[in-house]
Amino acid sequence: MAITVHPNAKALIFDLDGTLSDSLPVHVETWNTIGEKYGFVFDTQIMLDMTGRPTIEFAEQIIIQYGIDEKPEILTRLKQELFWDLAHLLNPIPEVVAIVKEFYGKLPMAVGTGASRKSGEIQLKTLNLTKYFDALVSADDVKKHKPEPETFLECARLMKVEPQFCQVFEDGDLGILAAKKANMIITDVRPHINYGKWGHS
Repeated sequence: MAITVHPNAKALIFDLDGTLSDSLPVHVETWNTIGEKYGFVFDTQIMLDMTGRPTIEFAEQIIIQYGIDEKPEILTRLKQELFWDLAHLLNPIPEVVAIVKEFYGKLPMAVGTGASRKSGEIQLKTLNLTKYFDALVSADDVKKHKPEPETFLECARLMKVEPQFCQVFEDGDLGILAAKKANMIITDVRPHINYGKWGHS
C-alpha cells in the first residue's frame, strides 16, 4: 500500500533521517569510526532506539554505555564532521520523496528534524530536495526535542497552518509521539519502505 496524503491535510511535515534520507548506514559508519578511535564497538540498536534525538544525546548515551572519558560536545562535533564528510554517500528514500514531488506547489511543506541545521541543510542539498521545502526546523531551532511537539509546532507556525491540518511523515517512535502531542495527522512511513540491509525498528 502506497503512502498517501490525508484529505484533510493542508500542509506536510517530513522527518529527515530515515524518512526522506536513507542515512542510517552513514550514521552507523561514522559511529563505527568513532568507536575505533575510542575503543568500543558501536551497537546499531542505539540508532534505532534514539531516532529523532539530537546528536548530543546520542553522544551522552554512548559515553555512559561504553564508559568513555570524553566530553559529549567533543564527541558530537567529531560525529557531525565525519557525517558531513560522508554525506555524498546518502541516498533518498524514493517512497517518501515521491510524495514530496507530487505535492510540491500544491501544499506547503517543511522538514522537522532532530539533526543540526547544518546537517539538515547538507542532507537536503545532497539529495537535491532543498527547493521543495518552505521551512526547515532543526535541533538548533528548538529547546525541547522529540518526543516533545515543539519541532513540529514550529514547522506549522512557519507554514501558517493550524497543527490539526498538518500531516507528519515519520519513521521514529519519538517523532510519532511528538506528532501526537502536536495533535497532527500522522503517517508512520516504516511499513511502506524497503530499508535494505540495515532494516529498521
